Amino acid sequence: MTTDPTLAKDTLKEAEDHMLKTIHALELDLRGIRTGRASPMLVERLMVNYYDTPTPLEQLATISAPEPQMLTIRPFDVHSIKDIERAILASDLGLTPNNDGKLIRLIIPRLSEERRNEMIKLVHKRLEEARISVRNIRRDAQDTLRDFEKEKMISEDDLKRGREDLQKITDKYIAQAETVSQRKEEEIREV
Repeated sequence: MTTDPTLAKDTLKEAEDHMLKTIHALELDLRGIRTGRASPMLVERLMVNYYDTPTPLEQLATISAPEPQMLTIRPFDVHSIKDIERAILASDLGLTPNNDGKLIRLIIPRLSEERRNEMIKLVHKRLEEARISVRNIRRDAQDTLRDFEKEKMISEDDLKRGREDLQKITDKYIAQAETVSQRKEEEIREV
C-alpha cells in the first residue's frame, strides 16, 4: 500500500483555513468593544429581537457617527425602535439610548480609567478564547495526521513533518491574534 503525502498537506491547509477564520472572528468580536469614540461597528452586530427573530442591528437600521462622541440609528421600520432600544439596554455596552420616535441617539461617554481596564480585560479574555480555538484546531489536525499514519495512508516521516509544519502555522496564527488584541488594547488606552 502506497502512502499519499498530499493527505498531510490537505490536512494542514484545512487547519490553516480554520485558524484564519478564528482570527477574522476575533477581529469582528473586538470591533464591538467600546473605545470611547463613536464607531458604527460598536453596534452593527448587536442582535435585536425583531418579530421574535434575532437580527443584527445593521440589517434593521442605518447607523452613523455624525459626531466623535455620538452614534445615530435610523431604523428602516419605525416600529422596530423599541426592540432596538431593548437590545442596546440589554447589551454589555453600558449605553442609554435617546429616542425621538424616528431616530435613536447614543452618546458615547469618554471611558473612565476603571472602564478602560474592564475593556482591556475583556480584550484579553477574547484573545485567550481565540488562542484556545487555534490550539483546538491544531489538536484536531494532529489527531487526523496520527489516524492517517495508523492507517498507513501517510508515512511516519510525513507525520513528523506535518506536525512540525502544523506547529509553525499554529505559532503564526497565535501571534496574529496577539497583534490584533494589542492593537485594540492600544486603541482603548488612547485618551
